[in-house]
Amino acid sequence: MKYYIIAGEASGDLHGSNLMKEIKKEDQNAEFRFWGGDLMQAQGGIMVKHYKDLSFMGFLEVVANLGTILGNINLCKKDIIAYKPDCVIFIDYPGFNLRICKSVKKLGIKTFYYISPQLWAWKSGRVKIIKKYIDRMFVILPFEKDFYAKYNYPVDFVGHPLLDALNSLPELDQNKFRKEHGLSDKPIIALLPGSRKQEIKKMLSQMLSVEKDFLSYEFVIAGAPSIEIEFYQQFLNSHVKIVSNQTYNLLRISQAALVTSGTATLETALLNVPEVVCYKGSRISYEIAKRLIKHIQYISLVNLIMDRKVVTELIQDDLNYNNLKSELTKILEPENAAKIKKNYLELRHKLGDSGASSRTAKLIVEELKKDS
Repeated sequence: MKYYIIAGEASGDLHGSNLMKEIKKEDQNAEFRFWGGDLMQAQGGIMVKHYKDLSFMGFLEVVANLGTILGNINLCKKDIIAYKPDCVIFIDYPGFNLRICKSVKKLGIKTFYYISPQLWAWKSGRVKIIKKYIDRMFVILPFEKDFYAKYNYPVDFVGHPLLDALNSLPELDQNKFRKEHGLSDKPIIALLPGSRKQEIKKMLSQMLSVEKDFLSYEFVIAGAPSIEIEFYQQFLNSHVKIVSNQTYNLLRISQAALVTSGTATLETALLNVPEVVCYKGSRISYEIAKRLIKHIQYISLVNLIMDRKVVTELIQDDLNYNNLKSELTKILEPENAAKIKKNYLELRHKLGDSGASSRTAKLIVEELKKDS
């Protein structure tokens, strides 16, 4: 069968690649055409667009790039018509995918959504679009099933795919890793400033502002796969290292992390690293978002899933030198670190069993076989 998959971010590329791998086990004749990244490309098929050409964050940034976005939407619709897939699988990325699904459904093509948009945080009215145009939704957060039930829309909770990705990590030789990347013997504080240039511009200088106060640690930047090293270097002094495309391994040898809000906050927690969650957007974008998101107490997935404060979130004006220094000092203290890690164990339990990619692939292929 022919599968058309749309992922618009680095996390979507990761989960899309694992889903493709599992679909191939269920359907030996699977053919893929997709919007994604290098990980999906490694699974085979034809890539239409790389996610690095699709990422725009914040209201102002979207408006400024509206022509490009609309062009990509039109390209995608025409490409699906030409390819004639048996199904389209949408992976998160709601601003784009919820526009595409309407035209796909009208073509009579089966529609699946893997990894729900965060409609429980804002724009819950979009559930109407999901109900009308998505044949089957696969959710990865335990509370999402109850959220959709309130709208009389049954969904499948498949568990979180990050558990698969992290459980399959090979053993790591820490000394070899340090040597390969020119790292010292000091304990490491990992910096995860995001996967988009707009995020990195806002976050990295702020994160690095406290480096001088922690000289017994080595600050190391987790370079995103889609960002060239030269881009980071404009924010650095000579001794701060960048480790590109090795975020999981860097976190595995880190004592603490400063992490931009997003999927990385959950990845950091599941790798058992105490963290401070950071976020700063443009003033206008932040003010608009604050008025739209009124009933959500937290922004990090860690705190949202646990429904309580497990990790500190420094948002907008709270993300400043004094607060960052204070909170990083706290999570480096053994007693506080141990408390955070104990909460991480409960978090992992809440996410259910591993095997999300496999379960989703089975359900998709079974659904398609019913119609064939």
